[in-house]
Amino acid sequence: MSDERRGRGLEMMRRVYGWDIPVVEGEFVELTTDHLFAEIWSRDVLSIRERRFLLIGLLVGYGLDDVVELQLESALRLEEATPEELREIVVFLAHYAGWPRAAKLHAVVEKVLAKAEKAK
Repeated sequence: MSDERRGRGLEMMRRVYGWDIPVVEGEFVELTTDHLFAEIWSRDVLSIRERRFLLIGLLVGYGLDDVVELQLESALRLEEATPEELREIVVFLAHYAGWPRAAKLHAVVEKVLAKAEKAK
C-alpha cells in the first residue's frame, strides 16, 4: 500500500459518502480503501451517481436492505438524487428485483426521506 493510493482511496470515500472515513487498519479495510475506492470508484468512465445507482440496484437484488440505506442517505445528502428519483428507483426495481424487495426498499426510502426532512 502506498500513502498516495491510500490518500486517493480515502478522498474518494469522502466524496462517495460525504464525510471523512476514519482510518482503520486491517487487510479487508486496506483492500476496500486502497483498491475499491482508490482504483474502482475513481475511474472516470461512470460518475459517482451512476455507480451509486448501480450499487443500489445490486443491493436491492441481493436483499441487502441494511446496506442500501447508507447509499440512499448519501445520494440524498450529496444531492445526487431527489426524493422523486429515489421513489422512482423503487417503482423501477419492483419490476426487476420483485415486489417484496421493492416493498422493503420503499420503506427504507421513506424512512430516509423522513429523516432528511426532519433534519432540515
